[in-house]
Amino acid sequence: MTTRTRTLGTTGPQVSALGLGCMGMSALYGDADRAESIATVHAALEAGVTLLDTGDFYGMGHNEMLIGEALRTAPAARREQALLSVKFGALRDPDGGWSGYDGRPAAVKNFAAYSLQRLGVDNIDVYRIARLDPDVPIEETVGAIADLVEKGYVRHIGLSEVGVDTIRRAAATAPISDLQIEYSLISRGIEAEILPTLRELGIGVTAYGVLSRGLISGHFSRDRQLAAHDFRAHSPRFQGENLQHNLDLVEALRKIAEQKGVSVAQIAIAWVLAQGPRHDTAVVPLVGARTRERLSESLGALDVTLEEADLAAIEEAVPADAAAGERYPSAQMAHLDSER
Repeated sequence: MTTRTRTLGTTGPQVSALGLGCMGMSALYGDADRAESIATVHAALEAGVTLLDTGDFYGMGHNEMLIGEALRTAPAARREQALLSVKFGALRDPDGGWSGYDGRPAAVKNFAAYSLQRLGVDNIDVYRIARLDPDVPIEETVGAIADLVEKGYVRHIGLSEVGVDTIRRAAATAPISDLQIEYSLISRGIEAEILPTLRELGIGVTAYGVLSRGLISGHFSRDRQLAAHDFRAHSPRFQGENLQHNLDLVEALRKIAEQKGVSVAQIAIAWVLAQGPRHDTAVVPLVGARTRERLSESLGALDVTLEEADLAAIEEAVPADAAAGERYPSAQMAHLDSER
């Protein structure tokens, strides 16, 4: 059982050093096994993972209900240690399409009411809009979450995929615990301006995509067939020459991992874990394990020690901006305030 923890910013909760990202148990990465998903949540809690991350739009509520079932069927002591991070605001249609984001105060409270019911809890530990609603000032959205905090329905306010100006405006409105944003060896755009701003304001990071959706896990192959409803079938980094270029980076990383006696996934996660101390900011990787086997591998990253020489070798093998292709298709990139 791991007892290593991090505190999300100066106002946020103390959480496990690794969190479990649960999206893939319900959506976007092809079919998942429900029983194995619940068993994986239970195994994570048993191992000392306290932070479970979800979104109300993952499978249109499916993921929240899945987590709710996992919590109900977990031993009481494990259930009580769980901290829930929930994203809201993404608008879907019955075909699974995306229709924008809604950050209006009334909508914020409506989304929260449904999430509380599906999760089967009295409050949400960290609540955040998934993407900035361009039609609603962030002050209004954050202010609505602050109202939920005052009433006891939410404990902490988070942000997701927003840039420096939005971060500052949000932090001037209410205490912010953390920014959830993609951060990995091949997605390092936050280092130039966003990370220094978070450090200045005392805001932590929950990093998703630490294995770039499996691309740098060491388990993805060029000939892997992806279902049409798998996000990666349309992701620029998984297409044609981009994919081959990126897998070549993985092979360079594999050589270093083998010298350390660890897996590619473990060294990639360990690299993200090491960025907190390097940037003087709490950084908590979210691992998107859908099976107990992958969870166990990810947890092994906690035992990997990277010296400065190791970090230098890793970054020589996979330099910043080395990846080929954007991290999302162009239509989704347009929704990322963090990329503006």
